[in-house]
Amino acid sequence: MKDKQDVDLDSILAELGQLGRYQIRIFCFILLPILFSAVQNSQYIFAAANVPYRCKVPECESSPPQFDPNGWGAWALPEGGGRCERMEPVGEGCSVDSFHPENTISCDRWIYEHNNSIVSEFDLACQNWKRTLVGTIHSAGIFVALPLTAYISDTFGRRIAFIGTAVAPAIVGLIRSFSNNYYFYLSLEFLDAVVGAGVYSTGFVLALEMVGIKKRVLCGNIVSCTFAVGQAYVALVAWAVPYWRTLTKIIYAPSLLFLLYYFVIEESVRWLLSKGKKKEATRIIFKAAAVNKKKLSPESIKHLTEETADTSKQTEDEPAISQAKSPSIMLQVLKSRVLMVRLLICSFWWITVTFIYYGLSINSVSLAGNSYVNYVLTSLIEIPGYCLSVVTLDRFGRKRSTITGYFVCGLSLISLPFVPTSLDWLQTSLNLFGKLCISMVFSSIYVYTGELYPTGLRHRMMAVCSMAGRIGQMIAPQTPLLMTYMESLPYLLFGVMAAISGLLMLLTPETLSVRLPDTIQQAERIASESSIKERPVNVN
Repeated sequence: MKDKQDVDLDSILAELGQLGRYQIRIFCFILLPILFSAVQNSQYIFAAANVPYRCKVPECESSPPQFDPNGWGAWALPEGGGRCERMEPVGEGCSVDSFHPENTISCDRWIYEHNNSIVSEFDLACQNWKRTLVGTIHSAGIFVALPLTAYISDTFGRRIAFIGTAVAPAIVGLIRSFSNNYYFYLSLEFLDAVVGAGVYSTGFVLALEMVGIKKRVLCGNIVSCTFAVGQAYVALVAWAVPYWRTLTKIIYAPSLLFLLYYFVIEESVRWLLSKGKKKEATRIIFKAAAVNKKKLSPESIKHLTEETADTSKQTEDEPAISQAKSPSIMLQVLKSRVLMVRLLICSFWWITVTFIYYGLSINSVSLAGNSYVNYVLTSLIEIPGYCLSVVTLDRFGRKRSTITGYFVCGLSLISLPFVPTSLDWLQTSLNLFGKLCISMVFSSIYVYTGELYPTGLRHRMMAVCSMAGRIGQMIAPQTPLLMTYMESLPYLLFGVMAAISGLLMLLTPETLSVRLPDTIQQAERIASESSIKERPVNVN
């Protein structure tokens, strides 16, 4: 970084070690809230899980009522189990003659198989839209959370945003565990996402900015794998403790301990330098060098220590003058045709990847077997995709790897509807393979998107793209409705969108081994720098 702070941070990180003991320690601290973020972002799948239920038939019920009708259901309940209607009573008692053989009436009370979900607790029988609305409201909360967290992160620092989004969900979640009605629960589900959904993006940016160029992909994918493990973990906890109130308390209460991170997590050096806080950045760099047992070069020490007083003086005494002379960075982005086109393309990538990612998870309910085990498998299949991303991004480049992931995912999903229904194992394999590929793409574009924008705007631009992605996440729950028109339509739609995103990636620059840009001008020059690196050298 050689703008107002005249410090080449990437060179200093190389001297400190791409991923030294100091970075590893902070990185491990970052991973724990991200794991809990995955747990908390997935909990509603089990808290609002569907529960088998049937109409209550007062004429026939035992005391206390049992879910299994024990034979009388054959004449008191219509074919299909009597979820929302029961046979019309025409007499007293519970005999065959006590019910009309053809006429039915709507139910006003229900018997549930168990009380583990909000469906039974808040009596949501025959109102499936209320159950699915929980996930949509959660996605809407994420939509609000991303720009809010990004603003806090870019304005007040990564550290404040990270700790705040790690701790706040614990308070909201614990309050929600005492909800006494559906609408109070729903409002707190929204608030939970608003205050906590940004911990993943904040932690990702914080981790990305503290490691060297060669370790960005590795660290980014470890973060993604941690999130996948968190998703699998919540299924195992829900399996052991299925009652939603107890489950909510267990998975949220530990997050209160993240208040202690105030004493262990340091601010991003790159963010401090971008804000002109050179003295604080220098302190952290020297601390990292001591922990890593590395000696900085005299030139680096000179760059870090010289003009510190002047920089501090400008920061303290002339902030108004500096701000008056500097045009709005957001206005500069709006005037940059290169960055605006890049932003639109990135947004479409994110819509596609979230639409396919969540759509495949939703449609995976067709997998036979235990629902908890199925969710664990659907979550863990992401890890090979993230590992594949580690192997390919640094070897073949960001563009080639991600384009291939999009196209292979699209091909597997488009071919899925043409597999005979008798080959269930092949349909399941293609579904899981599509999830593996889209997981690789998800991890890749998180790294790739962060490398396309300057430091002062990196989190905000990632938030804009991620916000666009929430559109795909909110639409994904509706994909099963497409099956009423054409059973294979969701998979064909997934495949086509993957192909379009792969083609759009041809319009963006390669960022392999390119230093993170710190200014808009540097971000615009990425395309020319990458083309120079890819151009063959003519040796005479």
